Parts: sequence; C-alpha cells; structure tokens
Amino acid sequence: MTYDFDLFVIGAGSGGVRAARFAAGFGAKVAVAESRYLGGTCVNVGCVPKKLLVYGAHFADEFEQASGFGWTLGAKPDFDWATLISNKNREIQRLNGIYRNLLVNSGVTLLESHAKVVDAHHVEVDGKTFSAEHILIATGGWPQIPDIPGHEHAINSNQAFFLKELPKRVLVVGGGYIAVEFASIFNGLGAETTQLYRGELFLRGFDGAVRKHLKEELTKSGINLQFNADIARIDKLADGSLQATLKDGRVLATDCVFYATGRRPMLDNLGLENTQVQLDDRGFIAVDDQFQTHEPSILALGDVIGRVQLTPVALAEGMAVARRLFKPEQYRAVDYQHIPTAVFSLPNIGTVGLTEEQARDAGHNVVVYQSDFKPMKLTLTSSQERTLMKLVVDADSDKVLGCHMVGPDAGEIVQGLAVALKAGATKRIFDDTLGVHPTAAEEFVTMRTPVGA
Repeated sequence: MTYDFDLFVIGAGSGGVRAARFAAGFGAKVAVAESRYLGGTCVNVGCVPKKLLVYGAHFADEFEQASGFGWTLGAKPDFDWATLISNKNREIQRLNGIYRNLLVNSGVTLLESHAKVVDAHHVEVDGKTFSAEHILIATGGWPQIPDIPGHEHAINSNQAFFLKELPKRVLVVGGGYIAVEFASIFNGLGAETTQLYRGELFLRGFDGAVRKHLKEELTKSGINLQFNADIARIDKLADGSLQATLKDGRVLATDCVFYATGRRPMLDNLGLENTQVQLDDRGFIAVDDQFQTHEPSILALGDVIGRVQLTPVALAEGMAVARRLFKPEQYRAVDYQHIPTAVFSLPNIGTVGLTEEQARDAGHNVVVYQSDFKPMKLTLTSSQERTLMKLVVDADSDKVLGCHMVGPDAGEIVQGLAVALKAGATKRIFDDTLGVHPTAAEEFVTMRTPVGA
C-alpha cells in the first residue's frame, strides 16, 4: 500500500522533532502536526524559560555578595518583572523559529494545527485526512491542579511564565523539582514565599543527604517550608487576595497559589479510542521497549509514555525510533541507566547514578564519601550557604555508583561526572584524577575518608 507519509508525528516537542528530522534525513517522507508551539514544553513553558527565570532570581544573591569583593552598588537594585518576562518571550519566539527552520529545512511537512488519529494508519488535520505507514505520538504532558474547592484561583507552571506582575506573596504547593525550582525563583525575585508539601520531606527519590541539605539551604534563603501540609480549599477575597485553608484547619493569606503537584499525559481529543492503543495504570500510553503501542503502526515516546520525563531522554527516544524504522543498521536501544539530571533550585542540585538508599536496597556493600563546605566564592561574604558533594561507592568492586551535589553550577559539574559513571569509573580512578584548583569540582576527586570511618 502507498501512504502519504512514511511517518506522521503528532507533537513538535523535543522527542517528536528529533524523530521527524532524523527520519527525514534517513530518506523517509515525514509530516509533523503541532497545535500549540514548536519546541514543546521544554522550550516554551519548561526548562528554557525556567532557567532564564532562575538566572534572574540569582542576581539578588550576586548583588548582596558583591560588597565583600569591594563593589559599592549605590542605590538598592530594582527588579522589574515585566522586563524579564518580555525578554524571555522574545528569546522563546527566537527558539520557535529555529525549530521551524530545523523541520522545514529537513524536508519535513509542517502542519501547525491539531491532529487526530482516525485509525491505525490515518490522521485528520483541519478536515483533511492523511495516511501514514507509521504514526508517532509525542504530545507530551500537561500540569494539573487538584479538583479542590477554589482550584480555579490557583495557577500551574505553564501560567507562571506569563503572570502580568510578580505576586507579593506566593504559596507554592508540591514537593517535586518544579516546586522547589519555582519556590527559589519567586523567593529570589523578592516574593514572600511559602512552600507546602504533604509529605515529610520534598524531592522523593533523590538522595537523602541531598534532600536534607537543600531543606537547610532553602530555609536559610528565607523560604517558609511547611511539610505535612496541604490545601483543602482556596477562597478569593474582595480585595483580590487569596485565602488558603489547610487540611489541618490553618488559614494562610497569599496573593498567588502555584501548584506543581504532577503532570498528566496530553491525550485530549487525540482519537486513541479509534485504535488499539492502550494506557497503563497511571494513564500514560503503554509501549514496549521499541516504543510500539498495542497498535503495531502507532508509536509513542517522551512525557506521554511517563518513563523518564526529561528532555534529553525524549531526544534519545526520538533518535531510537528514527533509526529503528529507517536506519536499522544504526539502531541502538535507549539506555536508561546513569541518566544525569539537575534541579535548578537555588542552590542547584546535580545528580547521576544511584542514591545511597537505592544502592543499599539493590544489595550493594555501600561506602559513602561526603563533603560539606563553604564555596570559595562566598568566603569574603556573609553568606552562610554551603555546598554538599557525595559519592556512593560499591565497596566490593570499588565502582562509583552515584554522584550527588547541591551547590552552584551543580548541573554543569555533574554532566562531566556522568561520562565517568557511564564508563564504569572506580573510586580509585577518581582518586588518581588530578583536580582543577581552586574549584569546587575538584572536591569530587579529593575525598579520601569514608563517612563514618
């Protein structure tokens, strides 16, 4: 049978664009449909604009620390939210254009409208039906707010990037990386910030030492952390402010309630009911190891399958799909081991490999190396911020199982260490590696005494 396209991709986020571009480069006839914005969550309402806001929030610390190095700033620095958001929007528009050029210049047919699956080999866009040998769903995820009384008064992470003004008081609800990042952003930009989390301690799944250290640092920075706390209802008052009633009966006054309590797969009006595609027990699209759904001609990847919801992972999955379908001699399965990641809280977290808890649960004979120190940059200032570095090592094989850091540029530092872990580096190799002096990063190759030894 002859099809209009060899591959029809629904969703122009990181994974969809990567799969489309490389499939076209391998000689396939490819179309991409996108109804919102090119570049997906990461470019538009995720990693990129978030990190720009983190940079903006960090200047407050820089101004405060400058006096220790002899700088006199004069008048108190003044921050303008509208300028930051306007400049952020301009940069995102530039990136949207780059993504458009990447697709079009690769020979991909770009359809900037909503696509709906008609059956196993047909997609409908603006009333026109296209046939495709393979259909790839890469529609990503969407933030969700619990259905509590007054939930319509709260905002999610998408909306936070387009607030008209910086709220004076913010309640951040959630304990994941988005919550701690935005708590740092709002706090750093001058808002009175409270973070609520229903559990004992945020960042579940991260190393215990990292979680505790960040708790201490965020508290020092002025964020009001409240654990074992959750909102029962939100009321809007006559003056426009909000009142959050907690499940324990307490009432908190605020100007903004920001929810970061989870994301759902974006499957709205996608037409999956017209196919054999099935969802898993969490509501994500179920796929096998080759990203194939229960409908053999339909594949899915990225946040919509709910595995590891990170941009580089979606890129790797997109590449794997393109290679398997159209360049099988170059196919390599996606390796989900040793995925480095960063949390752009203030201070940052960088991590790769197993946490201490995971290593012990897996049966390793664990030895831990850990360092807690004041960064050199802060020694001439009154800042009390401290950096944490930690190595999790298998005592029997000497292999380094995990690297964890809380401190400035943690993501930049851990990226390099991820290569070492991927290559199977031992603690002896770390010890034999000469450090770059004076840097914080050299601490990872100079820790010699195990914790508790």
